[in-house]
Order: sequence, then C-alpha cells, then structure tokens
Amino acid sequence: MGNQLFATKPLNRIMAEAEDVGEASLRRALGPINLVTLGIGAIIGAGIFVLTGHAAAQSAGPAIVVSFVLSGIICAFAGLCYAEFASLIPIAGSAYTYGYATLGEIFAWIIGWDLILEYAFGAATVASGWSGYFVSLLDDLGLHINPKWITTPGTQMVFYKGHWSELDAVQQTLSAAGVNAAALPHAVGAFNLVAFLAIAVVTFILIVGIQESANFNSAIVIVKVAIVGIFIAIAGAFVLHHPSLAASNWTPFIPANTGKFGDFGLSGVARGAAVIFFAYIGFDAVSTAAQEAKNPQKDMPIGIIGSLVICTVLYILVSGLLTAMVPYRDLNVSAPVAVAIDATGVRWGSLLVKAGAVAGLGSVMLVMLLGQSRVFYSMSRDGLLPKWAGAIHSRFRTPWISSIVVGVCVAIFASFIPIGDLAVLVNIGTLLAFVIVCAGVWILRWKRPELPRPFKTPLVPLVPILGILTSLAAMLSLPAKTWWRLFIWLAIGLVVYAFYGRTHSKVRNSAPR
Repeated sequence: MGNQLFATKPLNRIMAEAEDVGEASLRRALGPINLVTLGIGAIIGAGIFVLTGHAAAQSAGPAIVVSFVLSGIICAFAGLCYAEFASLIPIAGSAYTYGYATLGEIFAWIIGWDLILEYAFGAATVASGWSGYFVSLLDDLGLHINPKWITTPGTQMVFYKGHWSELDAVQQTLSAAGVNAAALPHAVGAFNLVAFLAIAVVTFILIVGIQESANFNSAIVIVKVAIVGIFIAIAGAFVLHHPSLAASNWTPFIPANTGKFGDFGLSGVARGAAVIFFAYIGFDAVSTAAQEAKNPQKDMPIGIIGSLVICTVLYILVSGLLTAMVPYRDLNVSAPVAVAIDATGVRWGSLLVKAGAVAGLGSVMLVMLLGQSRVFYSMSRDGLLPKWAGAIHSRFRTPWISSIVVGVCVAIFASFIPIGDLAVLVNIGTLLAFVIVCAGVWILRWKRPELPRPFKTPLVPLVPILGILTSLAAMLSLPAKTWWRLFIWLAIGLVVYAFYGRTHSKVRNSAPR
C-alpha cells in the first residue's frame, strides 16, 4: 500500500500518450512564437499593472526593483528545470506530470491539487483586477456601471472624482484632501458581475479551439507589450527631464525597517519579492501546452525561457520608473501605472494604460484557464479525476467539459473573494510547484541519466538545489495565515484522493501487487 503511493508513471507510457494524434487527443498547433507569446500573455498582467504599487508602498519602497530581480532569479532557476522537463516529457500537465514521472503518485496528486491554487485562483485574481481597470476605463469615458455589480459582496464603495472606488483604497487620499468620506455617495458591493462575465467570455474562446485561443492571445500580447513600451518611453523621458525629482523619490532607496518583519528594510525587499512573485506566474503555464506544440522538444524551452527573460527586463524598467516618478507611498492604489503616467501630464496616457491593462489582463485569464483545464485533462487521463475532466470535444479538440467546470468555479471565486486574499494563495501554490519541479529534475538525472534530453538544465544539481532553496525562502517570507490556508487546501485534496483518486488510479491498478 505504502509503496503504491510512490508509484511512478512509466516514461514510455507518458511518451506514448504524447505521440497520440487521434480524435481523442489534443491538437498540435502551436509554434515557438505562439509559445513565447503564451508565456508573455500570462506573465504581463496583474503583477505589473496592480501589485507593483502595493508591494512598493507596503514592503520594499524604491527597492521594489531589487525585489523584481530576486523574483526573477528564483524563476530563472525554476524556468531552466521546467525547460528540461518540457522538452523531455512533452505532454499536458506541467509539474503534475513531471512529479508523476519522478517522485510518485502521491506527490503528483499534491502538485496537481496545488496547481488549482495557481491557475484557478490566479485567474480569479486577475479577473478581479481586470474588472477594476475595465470599470475605471468606462468611468473615464462617462459610462458608469451600477457599483453593486463591480466588486465583491460587502465592499464599501464611494463616488469620488468621477469614479466608484473602494473606500479602503481611497481613504488615505480623501483624508489628505480634507474630504469627508461620509459626505460622498456610497454603495455596497453585491456581486462582481463584470469579473464573472469576463471569465465566461474567455472560457468560450478556450472551448472553441487552441489555435484560435493562441491567435487571440498573440494579438493581445502585441497590444499590451506596445503599451508597456510606450509607458517606458514616456516615463523615461519624464525622469530624464526631472532628475532631481527621481533622486528625491529614490531616497532612501531601501526605507528603514519599522521594527516588523516585511515592513521595509531588507526583510521588506524579501517580502516584496514574495508578493510581486505573482507578477512572474505564467511562464510555467507554457509547459501545460506541451501536448499542443508542433515541435515541443525544441520549442518548449524557447517559449519558457524566452518569455521569462523578456518580461524580467520589462518589469525592472517599469518598477524603477514608477518609483522615480511618484513617491512610493502614493502607489498603494489599484492602478499605480495610471497614477504614474498622470504625473507626466500626458493626459491621454492614463486612458492608454488602462486600455492596455484591460487587454493585458484578458490574456492572463486565458492562459491561466488554459493551464488549469490541461492539468485536469492529464489527471483524468491517469484516473485520478473522473472521466468527464478529460473529455475532448469531437470538433474543437479541446477539453471542453473541464474548461466549463473550471470557468464556472473561477467566475464564482472572482465574484465573491477579494483580490488580496486570492493573490497570496496563488503565490504559495506556485512556489510549492517550483520546489517539486526542481527536485524532480535532480532525481531524474540521478535515476535515469541515459534519457535523451533535447534541453539540459545547466550545473545540475546546483541549479535545482538553488531553485528549491530560493523558492522555500520566498514561501517562508509569506504571512503565516497563507501557510494555514495552503495546509487546509492540501488536506481537502488528500481526502479527495483517498476516496476517489487512490482507487481509480490507472498506474496503481496496473502495477504488480
């Protein structure tokens, strides 16, 4: 019984599944450009448009630039390990499949269940952020949606300067302006209908087909990278013409610690790295599309590492310019990039940035939901989840039932759960996935050194060990309540495994007893 918990899925069986091209399989339609834009589509989103300002204002100050570098280093170690696995095992399922091949079924279940935190809750987090930018953009155009339907239940809203805003988010601004919040029009959120409908539209696109989804994503990526580039150009010119302002805003570069871990100082830089780590989530989602890549052995590493490098450079530039243009304490708002570009006096800039955020966050939702449905597909094929989760549409060749189920659940999460509670859950789930993937590469190099590896992680075991240690360090810097939520989530998953997955597992049932 105990040995069966650690039964591994034979690599020859995995490779046979990867080579299946029948009607019940996924369609191979993605090239290297699709895969790079898939990664960029997932990475550039809520992190750069929303969380950067929160992390700078609450944890790291101008040193948020260093936080991005630290997070990028953690992701580089993990990304190299993902690239080796994705070229060696070109099948849907990402870290779940890699864990099954190296560490055993119980670890595969844990990581598969954990990936729900990353992709499903990640998509819900992004949908919540997308809703905020979309509503703000409509407000700028003079179109106002009933505030009851733009935020989660019980959220206090006030109407100030032409926008419905969360009271908690603008309280400090109102106090500084001498405005009595009680005198402003009030409303209470009932259901975030905007986020719900956004997830519904993205789910429909995913069901229609992977090529259509990838083309839609590529078009959005071009738009949002162009807008990020425009922001960098406008902000860079502003900083060059106001060097004294930038110097003032960057002093001190690392604000003194307040006496509490994570509140500025070096521990604040570490906390900032863990918080804005959400900004990097997405490059690993490229690996979930391995079974839909035309030439996965060659193109998967390009997609994973290429998207990670491009986004790291953009993040460092944007975070540095943000804190140079605006005092870091003023960035604790839902649209920090828009606040920064407003400071330049370029009036059309705010509209452009918000439009870019709407487009950008839309592509993140698409890639997150794609990743989640592909993990369900892989787990169903192994018998750990019911057959419906792996059902392929005869015409569209996509896992349509799991896409619908995931879409409905994510839409409900986004409509009822505040964005802050969602984001930290996603971070710890992703970091745990990184730990298992890095460990898997190390173990497989030791157990099966003869396997042909189209892409090889350099400096093994040093890179996997550094990936494990840095990911664990980032996890330890997260609040204790996040750990408790992770443990509760994993406990629920183990109950599901004990009553369903354990008895239906194809690997366990085919193993000699």
